[in-house]
Amino acid sequence: MDQRHPLFQGIRRSRSAAAGLTDKVALELNMGTQSADRMVGEPTTFMLSYFDSFKKFCGQVVDATPLLNEARAIKTAQEIERMRLANELAALAMDYTRANMKPGMKESEVGAMYEGFVHGIGVGYKGKVEMARAFTLVWSGKGIATFTATGDRPIQKNEPTLFEVWVCADGYWTDLTKNACPGELTPEYHKLLDLLLRVFNEGVSFARDDASFPELDKLIRARIAEGGYPGQPSHPICHGVGARAHEQPYAHQAGTGTIKKGMVLAIEPGIYWPGGGGLRLEDDFWITDKGNEKMCTDPDDFRLAKGSISVSPASVNRVASD
Repeated sequence: MDQRHPLFQGIRRSRSAAAGLTDKVALELNMGTQSADRMVGEPTTFMLSYFDSFKKFCGQVVDATPLLNEARAIKTAQEIERMRLANELAALAMDYTRANMKPGMKESEVGAMYEGFVHGIGVGYKGKVEMARAFTLVWSGKGIATFTATGDRPIQKNEPTLFEVWVCADGYWTDLTKNACPGELTPEYHKLLDLLLRVFNEGVSFARDDASFPELDKLIRARIAEGGYPGQPSHPICHGVGARAHEQPYAHQAGTGTIKKGMVLAIEPGIYWPGGGGLRLEDDFWITDKGNEKMCTDPDDFRLAKGSISVSPASVNRVASD
């Protein structure tokens, strides 16, 4: 039995499989070539010796990153099935968290509530998921910013709590931003949400087969500027999702590229106030013949979710098994 580290076992098997078949091998020659242990999430990044070992039996080693990016961008039916399951879990966890979070709880407590729910019901979900995990960033009230760590700030009443959500089902991911508000939103936040919903919905309508990535970026940023927030947001407004929560392609007005049928794209306009606070909306959309399909059922206008019934892990498991 080979008792070496799996990385070295992989090198041996790869060399054995390729030996004598070709004098040219294409590898993903970047730090994106990594995998996570499905049980503990510890990242395994391939070492230089892994890449160099192929040079010993191949005449040429070339970078396959562009080819792999292009292939990953168009999803197979099996990949869409995994991503649908991940989005289902994300929506159920959001229902559960909204029903159980309370003002004064720590952001970290609410994040743990969400993540624990996904892992608890996700493993074995509908008899189809072997491993499910969630990772969140949670910010409440003035804690909402572009990207910061979840803290011990208290959940605010009458102000939104923003959830940056990555749910993974058997290696396929969501990238979502969801919001919840214990109490009644302030008038300032009603106005901001109405603006962002108009921007978001126009961007989603634009995202169709053969549409331009640069023009999508220009459109969303122009509408945000017209609403009184020029220069926002500082983060990308659209990117691919699939085997990673963030993958190619990205939309940028200085870039190139065309939206293609079969892609899954996260669209995420955001507006952030000086001194803290703001909102972001984000969902994943599968590009189809008819335009696109929203993959997560949780409403982006989170005011519509305020009447969500209390959801328990036990009740979800009963529904999933029916």
